[in-house]
Amino acid sequence: MADATIRGRFVWHELMTTDTGAAAAFYLKVIGWKAQPWTGDPSYTTWVTERGPVGGLMSMPDDAKATGAPPCWLFYAGTPDIHATVQEAQRLGAQVVKDVTEIPNTGKFAVLADPQGAVFAVYTSENAPPPDDAQPKIGEFSWHELATTDTQAALSFYQQLFGWENTGSHDMGPMGIYQMFGWGGRSMGGMYNMPAEMPAPPHWLCYAFVPDVAAAAEAARTAGGRVVHGPAEVPGGDWIAQIIDPQGAAFAVHAAKKVAVEEPQAAAAPSEKPRPAPKPKAKPKVKPKPKPKPKAKPKPKAKPKPKVKKVAGRKKAKSTKATSKTRKPARKPVKAKKRVKASTKKRR
Repeated sequence: MADATIRGRFVWHELMTTDTGAAAAFYLKVIGWKAQPWTGDPSYTTWVTERGPVGGLMSMPDDAKATGAPPCWLFYAGTPDIHATVQEAQRLGAQVVKDVTEIPNTGKFAVLADPQGAVFAVYTSENAPPPDDAQPKIGEFSWHELATTDTQAALSFYQQLFGWENTGSHDMGPMGIYQMFGWGGRSMGGMYNMPAEMPAPPHWLCYAFVPDVAAAAEAARTAGGRVVHGPAEVPGGDWIAQIIDPQGAAFAVHAAKKVAVEEPQAAAAPSEKPRPAPKPKAKPKVKPKPKPKPKAKPKPKAKPKPKVKKVAGRKKAKSTKATSKTRKPARKPVKAKKRVKASTKKRR
């Protein structure tokens, strides 16, 4: 039986498009994903980062093309029992877009539409679940956002289906309330009521984590995409941009707040200066004691040679100068802890 802790976690992301080759080239430039044929089926392409696969790429199925559906991103939420989850989703008002389908030696999936019409997928894997990291790495998905017609009804549906928690909300003024959700006490996404002027039906938007939102947005423009919102700062200091790729699929990029990336010294209190890292204490150098003047032996007409005094004085001065040069510790900047918190954003 599958791991029960997989319930409601975002375990896979998939792009269905009209030109897989062009899409692979575009996302390589914008996010840095490498496209590789899947070993289980060479016609299916996987997106790969340094940590391994993060998603898939495929041509749009004929039935999707027949409905006139545009290219789109689809997330897969994990479940330990896919048949029970599909039945529960139907009981809660969801529609089955694609019934439970088995992928040999891999797992089972189904595609659903929630009561407001937003499409998502559920998945039961035959393999070990991916790591559940509190902080996503570069190239992984960091936020999931639902544009819907009834935020409270949508939140209730997903809470019952996946056990998602209410992790707080933001008042966006005329745009209404931005409701956040997650699990384990941390937010993993948000949902909001769509404004009347938004042309798209209810839908999910997936955010990929990048080091620099402005650079990703510029790369998208250069590669033929359209930036429809941002780069913009959201509450908490993070940055986002929403993009339409050349084939028409919507996605977004997300980066940690700039102060944590570009200004590491800003983490210290304003009145404090960065302190150098402690260095091992050096053994104190003992200044040589001046040698007592030798007592002249009772020899007739014998006097201390003046040259001895001058030589001793010069040696002492050199020793003092050398000692003073060893007291300059190198200052090392303090590395600030990287504060990254996925946050919210304003729609256009």
